[in-house]
Amino acid sequence: MKKTSFIAFLIFCFSAYLSAQQNPTKSELISIIQKVNDYWQNTHTDPGNPFWDNAAYHTGNMEAYYITKNEEYRKYSEKWAQQNNWKGATSNDKSKWKYTYGEKPEYVLFGDWQICFQTYADLYNLTPDSQKIARAREVMEYEMNTSQNDYWWWADGLYMVMPVMTKMYKITGNPLYLEKLHEYFLYAKSIMYDPKTKLFYRDAKYVYPKHKSVNGKKDFWARGDGWIFAGLAKVLQDLPKDYKYRGVFEQHYRDMAKAIIKHQQKEGYWTRSMLDPNHAPGYETSGTAFFTYGLLWGINNGYLKEKKYLPAAMKGWKYLSTTALQPNGKIGYVQPIGEKAIPGQVVDANSTANFGVGAFLLATSELVRFTDKK
Repeated sequence: MKKTSFIAFLIFCFSAYLSAQQNPTKSELISIIQKVNDYWQNTHTDPGNPFWDNAAYHTGNMEAYYITKNEEYRKYSEKWAQQNNWKGATSNDKSKWKYTYGEKPEYVLFGDWQICFQTYADLYNLTPDSQKIARAREVMEYEMNTSQNDYWWWADGLYMVMPVMTKMYKITGNPLYLEKLHEYFLYAKSIMYDPKTKLFYRDAKYVYPKHKSVNGKKDFWARGDGWIFAGLAKVLQDLPKDYKYRGVFEQHYRDMAKAIIKHQQKEGYWTRSMLDPNHAPGYETSGTAFFTYGLLWGINNGYLKEKKYLPAAMKGWKYLSTTALQPNGKIGYVQPIGEKAIPGQVVDANSTANFGVGAFLLATSELVRFTDKK
């Protein structure tokens, strides 16, 4: 062997060794999932109501179940669904149903009360029983037969409800789910989308220049764009290959991925205001976890080139596993419930939340799938 070839061979071996040291194994990742999820469930024995924050956790819990096959995780979501009677908001008087923001029983058409239907659909697919999706069908099919198209007026709603539409289409075969998916998405885009950056504002209140960051920049809230990016991944997972508007969702997904990696911090996280790191500086887990999940999903499913996007995904994972993850299994640095990046808001290692844990479980489960492929 020539000397230059031998040196090249040694460099290759050393690089492979370093890569092996940096990338976690499947068993290591599953141990992390179990540590995090066991901590959450052991400290939250009551799985709570079906509002968005609890329901967002369950979207991650179900992914943890698919990866680990731990029946306790499925049972936890089943218990949650049963104690909430497989419903979101509970009003049965359709004349009073509303879809502006509201936490009372009549806000049945508000997407924060509909995200629970994602997990109900998942549980139905495991063990079909019409009772599990009866309320989902009643609510969504009523909604789709109204003349309104402005149901998704805030970024979070695209994660909350878009995957409900695709999951319910797969179960029922009703084409209205896919027609309204596109119609409602176009409305959301019309009031929140910034074509120059390819990102979404949290809602119409935050559109530039009406609203600016403290340094006069466009203010894109990381968790808000994280909701949308993760939601697009979930939608593409379930959309039929021949769906006539599939290209719309694929293009937005790819455009967002390209935009997102431009604004990652060197430590792997994304700041709460994506384009203005000094607006609300410091670690934040929920947006970072959703972005990491979305990037890994795209790599795993052939939408994103590994060479370009894997470094960003792994930097995100490094932050999640070494900074966000606490020794006892708690997930820290989760910005509390809100709708924007808030200057001066304290987000530290003790800042945790159900939706942040769900996002962490999504990202880690998707990394297991990537590791499996390798």
